[in-house]
Amino acid sequence: MSPLLHLCEPATWRAALAAGALRPPSLAGTGFVHLSHPEQVHLPAARLFPGRRDLVLLVVDPARLADPVREEPGVPGDPDGLRFPHLFGPLPTAAVVAVVPYRPPAEPVLPRPDDALGRALALSLSLRTRRAAEVRDVPGGVAVLDPRFRCSRDDNRLVLWEPVAAATVAAAATGAGLPHPAATLTWTGADGVAADLAGRGWQVEQVLVMARSATPPLPGRRAEEVDQRAVHALWEAGWRRDLAGEPDLDEVVAQLVGREHRNDAVVAVTDLAVREEGRVVAAGQLRVDGATAAVESVVTEPAARGRGHGDAVLAAALDRAAASGCDLVVLEAAADDWPWHWYARRGFDTVGSTWEVTAPRARLGAVVDQAGGATHDSSR
Repeated sequence: MSPLLHLCEPATWRAALAAGALRPPSLAGTGFVHLSHPEQVHLPAARLFPGRRDLVLLVVDPARLADPVREEPGVPGDPDGLRFPHLFGPLPTAAVVAVVPYRPPAEPVLPRPDDALGRALALSLSLRTRRAAEVRDVPGGVAVLDPRFRCSRDDNRLVLWEPVAAATVAAAATGAGLPHPAATLTWTGADGVAADLAGRGWQVEQVLVMARSATPPLPGRRAEEVDQRAVHALWEAGWRRDLAGEPDLDEVVAQLVGREHRNDAVVAVTDLAVREEGRVVAAGQLRVDGATAAVESVVTEPAARGRGHGDAVLAAALDRAAASGCDLVVLEAAADDWPWHWYARRGFDTVGSTWEVTAPRARLGAVVDQAGGATHDSSR
């Protein structure tokens, strides 16, 4: 069954995440939510949002809708005989399997409900695009930039999903205005381009994309939900350990911690923590975007490892994802580090990989980070 689409502004979608369903004005006015088939979406886009390139497409799985969908005529001016799907009820956020940036004339990539890798990549791209201060078109994808957080490589990089040559990646990354050239390569077979860039002196890292269902729940105790400010001290201490010796360390750490509040402006964020004697010693974050959730920034203070805190954080994240109606929970982990083995033992399967490539650094401390909040260090 082909997906159905709904085009909206990112802020409208964020409000729907908080409410659990999208209820546009048309629902009260005409009794239905306007949807489109993939080949039709350009028509409401041109009529309602002419020239806009900051919108999102909600990819709806019709099988997850409880209310009826009827094919009916559109509005005057639409091609003769064209019929649009109309949903006679609110659009549940749990029926949205992906949220995809709509940047015509580029064709959006619409993952299927059963495509765990496609949904994970859509969430990563969409989050970066929606929170970016600026998005620029480049060959094969986009460049995201945010001058407020120049030390965050995650916020200043290329994200590429169409195959391009290594020379094209290098040229685009150099010419996009990034503080330091870096890119994420997400297409199948990007390992060859990554190897070519490694031969040119670029730093290359393979990142595994892992996924599992939100259920069944993991056994054991659960972490508590906290205000994000409660975990700032843990994040800051971790960055200071990891980046000891970096020039301008105070500014770098301030940017890496300070950027995190922006995620909750575009997806539903829950911060989870474990305390010992009132102090946060382990934490993690769940980001919910429709029926897909991502586990991020799982970290345990070194002195508190070996006590099951990582399990408590992950169990609480899966509980929260299930309660939000998510059927898929995803994460990313470095292929050459141990955390992915820990996640595999807890039901996460590797569904694909991406490649992070970074140009040789002109000086220590130019741009230091590529992950959110803190690295996956959840294990113990």
